[in-house]
Amino acid sequence: MKTQHLITVFTLFLLFGTVPVSAQQQDTLKIYLIETSDGNQFSGRIISENQEKLELLTEKFGKLVIAKEDIVKITELTPEKIVQGKLWLENTQSSRYFWSPNGYGLKKGEGYYQNIWILWNQASFGITDYFSLGFGLIPLFLFGADAIEYSPVWVVPKFSLPVIKDKFNIGAGLLAGNVGLQKDAGFGIAYGLGTLGNRNSNITLGLGYGFAAGNWAKSPMINIGFMARTGPKGYILSENYFIRIENESLLLFSFGGRTLTKTVGIDYGLFIPIIESMEALVGLPWLGLTIPFKQGKMK
Repeated sequence: MKTQHLITVFTLFLLFGTVPVSAQQQDTLKIYLIETSDGNQFSGRIISENQEKLELLTEKFGKLVIAKEDIVKITELTPEKIVQGKLWLENTQSSRYFWSPNGYGLKKGEGYYQNIWILWNQASFGITDYFSLGFGLIPLFLFGADAIEYSPVWVVPKFSLPVIKDKFNIGAGLLAGNVGLQKDAGFGIAYGLGTLGNRNSNITLGLGYGFAAGNWAKSPMINIGFMARTGPKGYILSENYFIRIENESLLLFSFGGRTLTKTVGIDYGLFIPIIESMEALVGLPWLGLTIPFKQGKMK
């Protein structure tokens, strides 16, 4: 009987006692990117961790011991972030092209600040994985105190839903604002769209109706945008519009790119409007930057 009890105990130990060890070994095979408060980044495998410190096994520096209080962010480097042995920086604004949105949204806790030609300012936040909220302002009051009543402000709620994960997303949202303190000066656009592709390379078809001073547009605005990743830090961008304005049609084409750094994304390009009554083509330069908010420690 004693022998039978010993065999039973030993069998239970093999079945249950080895599970945590296997899980721990599997976890040490994952590669993480560690960002510290002094701006440094280290990638490697976490070999041990407690409440005060973390031991990271790196390929270049060997074993590093990093204090937890110095860590700003911990991100798992999934296979799609490592291409041909190089780290592809995360797209700081994967939910938008130059200006127009796509079917992807901000994840919960994510956020970014966008500035276009100094005057356009907007900050957006991921409330959940499927809903984000943004606020924007053109600070004309910087040119004089009296201009505050003419400074446009707006709010940008957006819903996004994955239909097929990382392949097809749909979204809907609203830009609703007012020209400062003016009465009957509301403006905005309600839209719906679908995006084919992943966050790095995709194409979007959108349809929207604009409104101003309580009146809705009679014809929808059609938007087609796309982005394609070109390397660890670069994208090709384009967004294009067809708008019917009274008795004229406006075609707005654009083409340019996005360059990523560790802390900011820079957008640049050229917009070309085509109107039936135009006598010559005009190119309007585009320059914008996006600064993502720090997400805190994630693992």
